[in-house]
Order: sequence, then structure tokens, then C-alpha cells
Amino acid sequence: MKKFSVLIILMVFFSGQAQEAGNNKASNNIKYEREFRIRKDQFPAKALQSVENYLPEVRRLRFYREIDSNRSSYEVKFKYVRLHYSVEFSAEGELEDVEVRIKPVDIPTDSWKAITGDLNQRFSKYRVRKIQQQYPREAFPSAESTLQKAFQNLILPEIRYEIIVQARTDRGFLNYEILYDANGRFLNLRKSLPPNYDHVLY
Repeated sequence: MKKFSVLIILMVFFSGQAQEAGNNKASNNIKYEREFRIRKDQFPAKALQSVENYLPEVRRLRFYREIDSNRSSYEVKFKYVRLHYSVEFSAEGELEDVEVRIKPVDIPTDSWKAITGDLNQRFSKYRVRKIQQQYPREAFPSAESTLQKAFQNLILPEIRYEIIVQARTDRGFLNYEILYDANGRFLNLRKSLPPNYDHVLY
């Protein structure tokens, strides 16, 4: 009887562990963000130092703190040479990536053909809402190199394309964030829940 009780306890424990792992995996595929407008003096000093040389030439400069389902980060957004930029940093002020908002015409023809081909296979009906050209920090030798390449808006083998689409499903229209490499090869997909932007006014 005692052995049977121990067996039941172990089965319940491992069942719970498996369920938790499944839930974590599912949550990694769901993007839920809360974005707060913050003051410049609330932005990490290390992060600010990384971009301060570029700031005199930008317009519409805004600072944000972002919290999603897994972590928090900081982001500075601005317009530079008619392009919309977003530079994201970790909570510790380390550069993570630079994103530039672009249009389909800015993507090489073969890459865009591969991307649309993948989208057509995934969704019966969809609409592209936003495209961003992404310069991930880990793809370049240094943070400074990443920023330089991004500010030159260079099309390089290391870049990625982040596509936000609204697609029709059995449960209605849902938003998805899909990541592709420079050649248009699929990398990742996350369901994007409606953002709750809490802009804190000062």
C-alpha cells in the first residue's frame, strides 16, 4: 500500500512538471506587451550612452520601457532620414537589436517572394500590417558596429525581417509576428496579443 501511494505521488508530480513545461513552451509562442512611455532620465545610462552620438540628428525622439510575457526591456524610438527606428536594450542596458520600418519594395525580390510564399501556405487570408528590418546585436562584432550598419540601412546577410500580419483563423482574425532571415527563410512565429499601451505622462 505504501509503495502504491508513493507511485501515485510521483505520477502526479511528473504530470505537473510536464504540464508546466508545455505551458512555458506555449507562452514562448505568444507575444503580449505593455509599453510605458518614460522620461529620458529613466532610461538606462549605459543604453543612452550607446546611441547619444546619433540623437542630435533624429526627430520624434521617445523613450519607453517594455514588459512582455517573459521579460522587460527598454526601447528608444525616433525618425532618422525619413525612416522610423526602434533600438531595443536589455534591462541592464545592453543593445539587443535595431529595427527599421520598411515596405515590401525595400526587400530584395527573391527574399520577398520566399516570404509571401510562406505566408500563403500558412494563412488562407492575411494582411501585412508592418515590416521591420532587424539588425540583431549578436550578428555583428560589436554594439557600435550594429548601430552603424542599421543607421546606414544596409541590406546584409545578417539582417532579419520581422513581419506583423493579421490573418483569418477559425477563431476570427488574429495578429502574428513572424521572423525571417535575409533570404526569406522562416525562423519563428509568435501569436501577438493586442498590445496594451500605457503611456505614462509627465
